[in-house]
Amino acid sequence: MNYELRRQKVYEKMEEHSVLILFSGIESHVSADEYAPFEANRNFFYLTGLRRERMILVMDQSGEKRKTTLYIPAFDPDAVRWTGKMVTDQEAKEISGIDDIAYTDAFESRIGGIMTREIVNTLYFDCYRHQTEDLPDYNAVRAREFAEKYPGAAVKNIFPVIAGLRTRKDEDEVALIREAISITDRALQNVMSRLRPGMKEYQAQADFEYTVHYLGADGTSFPTIAGSGANGTMLHYETNRDTCEDGTLLLLDLGAKVQGYCADITRTYPVNGVFMPRQRAVYETVLAANRAVAAAAKPGVTLSGLNEICKQVLAEGCRKLGLIDSAEKIGTYYMHGVSHHLGIDVHDVSARRDEPLQPGAVITDEPGLYIDEWEIGIRIEDDLLITEDGCEVLSADVIREADEIEAFMAQAKRG
Repeated sequence: MNYELRRQKVYEKMEEHSVLILFSGIESHVSADEYAPFEANRNFFYLTGLRRERMILVMDQSGEKRKTTLYIPAFDPDAVRWTGKMVTDQEAKEISGIDDIAYTDAFESRIGGIMTREIVNTLYFDCYRHQTEDLPDYNAVRAREFAEKYPGAAVKNIFPVIAGLRTRKDEDEVALIREAISITDRALQNVMSRLRPGMKEYQAQADFEYTVHYLGADGTSFPTIAGSGANGTMLHYETNRDTCEDGTLLLLDLGAKVQGYCADITRTYPVNGVFMPRQRAVYETVLAANRAVAAAAKPGVTLSGLNEICKQVLAEGCRKLGLIDSAEKIGTYYMHGVSHHLGIDVHDVSARRDEPLQPGAVITDEPGLYIDEWEIGIRIEDDLLITEDGCEVLSADVIREADEIEAFMAQAKRG
């Protein structure tokens, strides 16, 4: 990964006499001596390649020369004894490409020197907040602190700048997403080979997640969705406790994460290995929408434009199935968008809500139909790379044809 190039692109968007301060974050305390699994600030990771806690990136453009400094915790033998190996100066330098490595206990004095001895008109922080009900991110907390401590400098949000860069993946990023998809594919094959009536949803989840970890992925991109029967009609069903009954479908929305990059795949399988006629008819409608979206995805198209194409195909299919009598009623059975960006976040960031796609964008393609009265929920999701004149289906090898699914599951039963 060329983190130096990424930082240079951010510098080019920063104002003169400005400083960017980006914190990797701190551990989240749960209770007593328990902490939640640590997740580094995604933009810190994007600019440094590091995913450890209590690190700070400072990009200083206050003087004549740009100066980038990475602050890391100093070596602590007691901490190593309890929690394992720490990142060394040399490792931090090799991973990030930053030569100036300092320890976090020197941060306050050094940043204080910059603020009092240089002309700093603007301080940049990552002030992203998904919704007002969320607790402020650690970066936002520190931004408020700096605004009070140094009122002469304007505090501005760097998030839109980095989000704009993240929408276009480079070759190294695409390679990691490909690997995450490949592991997801192999894990799904394990699920298909073992799926039987009477299994619990959590057992199918376990078959998937075992393979993901066995093959060396970081883990899953998000909590695995394994909804059988009517549960498949719930978009973000995560309980995964019910029995997979004979004659029902199992909807699996899942993905592996590799070195910080996500796959996001959905497949829907017949629990007994054979689609019932009605199930197959709905499945083919969803698959037709999936293919139509992939055929239309190219530079200049928007996600809302792709969603309209998806809705048209689904509406026509539902009309033929006798579910609706006009296209305007498709919202009864399809109530989400067909696509989102994919990368470091499974719902990856973008600078603007519905900006035209550019080459290098990686997006999902996930039409679905959710028919409560038939207890049928079907979604088919692939991951697409936008190319110069169209798209590449990165997940093309993940079995999706109904006949291929049935053939694979039949072969697995024969052993």
